[in-house]
Amino acid sequence: MNISKEQIDDLNAVVTVNIEKEDYSDRVEKILKDYRKNANIPGFRKGHVPMGMVKKQYGQAVIVDEINKLIQESLNKYLTEEKLDVLGNPLPKEQADFSWDAEKFEFEFELGLAPKFDVNLQGDDSITQYKIVATDEMIDNQIKSIQKQYGKLTPVDTVANDNVVAGLFENEAASISKQATVEIDALQEKTKEQFIGAKVNDVITVNTKDLFENDQLLVSLVGVSQEQKDSIDVDVTFTISEINERILADLDQELFDKLFGEKEVTSVSELKEKIKEDAERQFEQQADQQLLNTVTESVIENTAFDLPADFLKKWLQVSGEKQLSAEEAAAEYEKSEKGLRFQLIEGKIITDNNLQVTYDEIKSHAKELIKGQMAQFGQTNPEDKELEEIAGRILGNQEEVKRISEQLMSQKLLAFYKENAKLEEKEVTFEDFVKEAYKS
Repeated sequence: MNISKEQIDDLNAVVTVNIEKEDYSDRVEKILKDYRKNANIPGFRKGHVPMGMVKKQYGQAVIVDEINKLIQESLNKYLTEEKLDVLGNPLPKEQADFSWDAEKFEFEFELGLAPKFDVNLQGDDSITQYKIVATDEMIDNQIKSIQKQYGKLTPVDTVANDNVVAGLFENEAASISKQATVEIDALQEKTKEQFIGAKVNDVITVNTKDLFENDQLLVSLVGVSQEQKDSIDVDVTFTISEINERILADLDQELFDKLFGEKEVTSVSELKEKIKEDAERQFEQQADQQLLNTVTESVIENTAFDLPADFLKKWLQVSGEKQLSAEEAAAEYEKSEKGLRFQLIEGKIITDNNLQVTYDEIKSHAKELIKGQMAQFGQTNPEDKELEEIAGRILGNQEEVKRISEQLMSQKLLAFYKENAKLEEKEVTFEDFVKEAYKS
C-alpha cells in the first residue's frame, strides 16, 4: 500500500491511497474462513460449505468492508505521522468506471488544511476594561432592602407611603381573580394617590397600564400572562383586605450576626463596606464576562486568515445526518464561519501559551465547588477523603467534566487577555456599565 499527497495550495491537498491485493487478501481470507465455519446453507453440514460458495456469496462484501477499514486506518495514521492539521474530514473524490471487481485500487481524498496565522491581540483601538463600583445610593438602597426583609409588619387603619396592602385583583371579563400583597412604593404615582388614605374593604379601580412601575409585577401579582403584560389595557378592581406598616429592622449587632455570622460585622460602616465588597465582587464577574466577549470579537476582527471555504462547504453537505444541497451548505457555512475562526484562534492561543486544562485542575476545582456548597449547610471543614469521594462521583459524569473544563478554560483565557490584550480600565457605576457595554 502506498499513500501520497499532492499540495494544491496552502489550504487544500489531495491524498491518494493505492491498495494492492496483498494489502487486504489475508484479512479477507481469514474472515471468509470464519464465515465458512459458521455458515448455515441448506444441503451442507455446518463447517463443510465449499469455500467457493462462501466467496461467491460473501466475498465482495467482505472485500469492500475490509478495504474501507484499511483506508480509514491508513489515512488516520498518515495524517498523524505527517502532522497534517485538517479541518472537517477527508472527502473521497468520485471515480469514473470504478469497480470492486479489480484487484488494485486507487482512492483520492480531498483535504481542507487549517491555515497558518499569528494571533493579533493588539488592535488599533484599546478595549475598555470596566471596573464597576457600588455607589453610596446603591449601598443605602441595599441596606434599606435588608431592613425591610428582616423587619416586621404592623396592622394600621389607613394606607400610607411605604405600607403593604393585601387584597384581591378582579376583572371577570379578563378572567382576572388573584390575591396579592402589594408594596405601595411599587405603584405608579397616579395610582399610588388612589391608595393613600384607603381603608380595609375599600374597592379601588385602576387601569393595568397605570398600575406598576415595573410591568413584570402584572404577571406575578395580577396574574396576566407574560405575553399580555406589555399590551393589556383593562380596568381591574382591588378590594383591600389588610393594611400593614412596615417597621424596618434596627441596624444592630443581632441583625449583623444574622447576616454574616457572629461578630463578622460590628458597625454600620463595616456593614456598608461588606455590602460594597460583595456587590463589586458580583459586578466583577459581569465585567469579566463582558470583557471576554469583547476581546473575542476583537481578536476575530484583527486576526486575518483564509479558510478552505469551498472544501468546507462540500464537507458540510455530507457531514450531517441529512445531506444538504449546495445552497443549504453555503448558508450553513456563512452562519458557522465566525465560530470556526474563533475555534482556530482560541486553539492556537491555548497551544502556543500552554493554557490546557489538566485533569488535576478539574478535580481541584470540583472539590472547591463542593466545599463551597457544604459550607452553606454549616460544614466548614470537611475531610479530604469525603471531598475525594464526592468529586469522584461528579467527575464520573462527562457532562460535568466538560462544564468544569470550559469554566476553567474561560478563566485561563480571561487572565491571558488581561495580561496581553490592549486594554484601558474605566471606572463606572453599574447603570453606566449597562448603558455603555450593552448600548441600552
